[in-house]
Amino acid sequence: MPDATALDQATTMIEKAWGRPIEALESIAGRRPTDDPLLLSAMHIRSALLVTADSTVAVHQERLHALTRPGHVPAFYDLQRITSSAADLRVAQAESRTALQAISHVIQAREAAATADRATAARLAQAAVARSGHDQHVLGQVPDQAATPAVVGPPAPGPGPRR
Repeated sequence: MPDATALDQATTMIEKAWGRPIEALESIAGRRPTDDPLLLSAMHIRSALLVTADSTVAVHQERLHALTRPGHVPAFYDLQRITSSAADLRVAQAESRTALQAISHVIQAREAAATADRATAARLAQAAVARSGHDQHVLGQVPDQAATPAVVGPPAPGPGPRR
């Protein structure tokens, strides 16, 4: 997406991760209390990107285009404005990349949490199956077979030696 803005990229990443359009995700994230704190985090980062970095990038790009338009020879005092606008543009682009990276980290955390939840559920299911298997029959005993009583204590005295 070379022509896509950082906001477009953020929107695409969030929609892909949660599998819903951004409008639906905005309404879900707007509920209090929210069921998905990671979605709320991603939406906050996206709105910060919308307000600051994305619009700031556009402003600085327009200013640079105006100062360096074809056929225009910048005056001496314009050189400082061009340099300043270029530096401001680089900062705004870095902020945009940082916000995109933050959204990416939130999505990775969501995926890791989902994987951990599935692993925990699988371990719990295995433990439940193991417990239910032990309750049904004693170790090494075939089901429907009577258990032999265990002898506890010293052996009983016998009739004694014959003479």
